[in-house]
Formats: sequence, structure tokens, C-alpha cells
Amino acid sequence: MSNPLPQNRAMKKRFNSLLGAKNERLITTFGPAKLVSLPDGSTALRGGCAHDRTAAKEWISLFMHEAVPRFQN
Repeated sequence: MSNPLPQNRAMKKRFNSLLGAKNERLITTFGPAKLVSLPDGSTALRGGCAHDRTAAKEWISLFMHEAVPRFQN
């Protein structure tokens, strides 16, 4: 499209802000908690309550057992 609509740009900005930095990759979510892959090869779990983190730890132990995520708020 040579002349994109203004609302398309707003939607892209909103979506990118939800994901964080452009060099991060969203792996999965556990409620409001997000498990992301960082550019240095590590993983981080961001946000969520204690229940969400417990669910994430269980999922990681089953499907990504080699990962050691950092926990960030």
C-alpha cells in the first residue's frame, strides 16, 4: 500500500509495545506473564503473579528443560 491508513500505524505501535523490544521473541504466555527469548540466547519471564510463575516453571520443566529463565517484573 502506498498510503497506509493512520490506524494501521497505531495498531502496529500498540502491538510492538506489547511485545517489548524488537529483538525479543515471545515464546508463550501464562496469563499476564510472558516468556520471551532474548537476543543473547537467554530467556526471561516477565510479569505475572506467583501462580503464573509456577505454571511457567512447570511448562519450562516439561518443554524447555534446558532453559534457565530470569524472572523480571
